[in-house]
Amino acid sequence: MCGRYAASRKPEDLADLFEVRQWDPTETIAPDWNVAPTKDVYAVLDRPVRDSGSTEPVRQLRVLRWGLVPSWAKTPEGGARLINARAETALEKPSFRRALTARRCLIPADGYYEWMTAAEERKLEEQGRRKRTRKQPYFVTPADGSVMAMAGLYEFWRDPTLPDDHPRAWWVTCSVLTTAAETGALAGYEGHGPRSLADIHPRMPLMMTPDRWDTWLTPATTHPDALQELLGAPPEGLMRAFPVGTAVSSVQNNGPELVEPLPAPEEETLF
Repeated sequence: MCGRYAASRKPEDLADLFEVRQWDPTETIAPDWNVAPTKDVYAVLDRPVRDSGSTEPVRQLRVLRWGLVPSWAKTPEGGARLINARAETALEKPSFRRALTARRCLIPADGYYEWMTAAEERKLEEQGRRKRTRKQPYFVTPADGSVMAMAGLYEFWRDPTLPDDHPRAWWVTCSVLTTAAETGALAGYEGHGPRSLADIHPRMPLMMTPDRWDTWLTPATTHPDALQELLGAPPEGLMRAFPVGTAVSSVQNNGPELVEPLPAPEEETLF
């Protein structure tokens, strides 16, 4: 899954990387090394510019709220639960299928966090003797230092309790697509620690490599077969993972120190 990630790049840098043609410099987000659900996040999307008089899609950098609220929802409360959409079933789910067909985006990240359960804690949990296990966080990031473009979906939701001119009358929310974690060796694996992402967690965010960005973002891609092909996992071996301090487990903590590699896990793990 993806429940926490880091995003520290400046909007102008993201605009260059993704060849963005439209973004509002007054809509900015501070660098965030502990992005959590319900926070505002940057997303790249292709759609016509509002009030431009043109129907041509334009590459935009927008600020969205993480946690998708379907357009048909009566209230926005469920958004905090819809932070992820499974790539294998998104076309079948009422909450995601319309967005997958027409409203796709890329959510830029430096990398994401995943937690591995300690060996002894896992045994206690399996025996029903402990309900909350201690876990060791790992930071997963592109091995070459490039941006991690997570496949996302976005939706518009109209708050019926507010007038049209209210700044919060419309919510624009998003979800991160996930897929089965890769089982191939992580980049730079040296024979110790987790060998693959699947050793850390069975799910991972669906990362879009640059050769897929345009096809993923264009609203012209609507056929289910084309979408299924795009939802395939990226090549293995592009990511590396390393243990980081348990401070990231609290959303109150933030700063570049959260992604500093540790020489060894703070919590005992299976590895």
